[in-house]
Amino acid sequence: LMSHGSPGTDAIYGLMAEFDNPTDLVSAANRARLEGYRDMDAYSPMPIEELNEALGIRKTKLPLIVLIGGICGGMGGYLLEYWSSVIAYPMNIGGRPFHSWPQFIPVTFECTILGAALSAVVGMIALNKLPMPYHPVFNVKAFERASRDRFFLCIEAADPKFDRHATQSFLEGLHPLGVSEVAS
Repeated sequence: LMSHGSPGTDAIYGLMAEFDNPTDLVSAANRARLEGYRDMDAYSPMPIEELNEALGIRKTKLPLIVLIGGICGGMGGYLLEYWSSVIAYPMNIGGRPFHSWPQFIPVTFECTILGAALSAVVGMIALNKLPMPYHPVFNVKAFERASRDRFFLCIEAADPKFDRHATQSFLEGLHPLGVSEVAS
């Protein structure tokens, strides 16, 4: 872990502030962003739409991955049908042409859905950096309530502006329930 700021910050992952409502969390994230912090994350028991903008999270590339997966799946299904009906096993059934595209549509559609679904699963896993059985925030005792009724903002030590004492003072100025050091 490479860290910036004061000496001794490489022993911690970051500092985490605990809030009791989503409004305070979003306000704290906005203030931290305005203060110049960029490497931070928020944890909440429910989705909060405003939090993505407050944290400066960019839009995901998942829709593009799903689109490409769907196109590849559809093309793969159509080309498989074409190859088997026209090239590998051409049969004249009922006087139809070998390349009778209307009969290819159901398989093409199903392969499009399959390709999109598989790329969505693989893309989501890859973009979320899963599996991640361990994360340093689990070292904080208060974090047990993150899935029930508490809201957390963690500023990581990897942030260029991170300084253990200055960041702790900043977080305490946001009036949280508490500020915890997150061990690596």
